Amino acid sequence: MGLKGHTAVITGAGQGIGRACAEVFAAQGADLVLLDRNPETLQTVAAGIRDLGGQATPIVVDLTDFGNLGKELVSTCRDLSVDVLVNNAGFDRPGSSARLTMAEFEAVLEIHLSSALFLIKSFLPAMREKKWGRIINVSSIYGLIGGKGEVAYSTAKAGLMGLTKSIAREAGADGVTVNAVLPGLTRTPTIENVMAEKFKQMIIRDTPLGRIAEPEEIARVIAFLASDGASYITGASIPVSGGWGV
Repeated sequence: MGLKGHTAVITGAGQGIGRACAEVFAAQGADLVLLDRNPETLQTVAAGIRDLGGQATPIVVDLTDFGNLGKELVSTCRDLSVDVLVNNAGFDRPGSSARLTMAEFEAVLEIHLSSALFLIKSFLPAMREKKWGRIINVSSIYGLIGGKGEVAYSTAKAGLMGLTKSIAREAGADGVTVNAVLPGLTRTPTIENVMAEKFKQMIIRDTPLGRIAEPEEIARVIAFLASDGASYITGASIPVSGGWGV
């Protein structure tokens, strides 16, 4: 179940689920390449992992600036033998179809979908050559059930499930598994600081376990999918939602 001997790229690693993934992966022995656009939070996460004896390479990037992103990845990851990719980064632009602008819609799809595909294209060839690899895409329960006022986010997260299945079909013969996790309401800074309390309580009431998830609970499932313990799971979209959406 450990990850010693593997190198994982984790996007959106500066906070929330990405930070929890970095900490859980490091605890299981993985070397890390951490991507985020916020230099302060990213350096804090990387320093914490190093203080505990782990190896972490932080890279401050805009994941939608594909030209510069490609150069950074090539120069930094050339000799690191990356074999695990966690596509976690993203943001939301809430709005109904009537209120959402096309620019907002496209921005959400770009960070969730286009950047995920770009990174898959960057790292999948080496995984296939190695005959071992793990790609985990962080989708959302909203990708299954939709969300009122969440047109862009729900669409992007549903698209990630389609991307997951398509790449799983491409890569399976070469020993690369590709899966998605679908978190429910999770205690991330965005949820804590931005979402109105009444909306949190509405979701919690609709969640059979009756509470919000901690980021580590999502990260442990992602780490499992990255391990040899999940060697016969691919193309799956796994809800980690406390039952919300059943």
